[in-house]
Amino acid sequence: MRKNLKAKAYMYPLPVLIIGTYDENGVPDAMNAAWGTVCDTAQVAIVLSAGHKTVKNLLKTKSFTVGIADADNVLPADFVGVVSANTMPEKFQKTGWHIAKSEFVNAPIIEELPLVLECKLISYDTDTEICIGEVVNVSVDERILTSNGKIDLTKFKPICYDCDGHGYYQLGERVGNAFSDGLKLK
Repeated sequence: MRKNLKAKAYMYPLPVLIIGTYDENGVPDAMNAAWGTVCDTAQVAIVLSAGHKTVKNLLKTKSFTVGIADADNVLPADFVGVVSANTMPEKFQKTGWHIAKSEFVNAPIIEELPLVLECKLISYDTDTEICIGEVVNVSVDERILTSNGKIDLTKFKPICYDCDGHGYYQLGERVGNAFSDGLKLK
């Protein structure tokens, strides 16, 4: 039996995205955003409310980073989602995270996050609050790579957000092979 839950945008899993920016004085900021996706081979789309300090920053610098949060960073990842840099300017320092300046864009790489997309701002629509970024580089901590240079999700342990139950979950085990298993039904 099935049950109707009304019109809700339930997409699972929702990656926990940490958007990193610098303000006009070079002070780093980060926010948690769950409503994001890939929208082209080298582009991301993220819904970001205009009132966020992060949005003000990326509109000035025309760049931002997107870190994928992992199980080791649940606490600081949630913190940057529940506290605003508009009211707590020292928010980033409270996370305990460390930054490195991106070589490719004017935005911070959070060193504790194993996978970070470095993006140039393509557009920000004030009506839809959709931010589109061009990925110009992917910065990866070598500890999450296989011996042949591929990302190993069991080493990475990315987390996702449950928008109905408001929980964070670590992605689990591999259950199939893309572009292969379905061919058995041919």
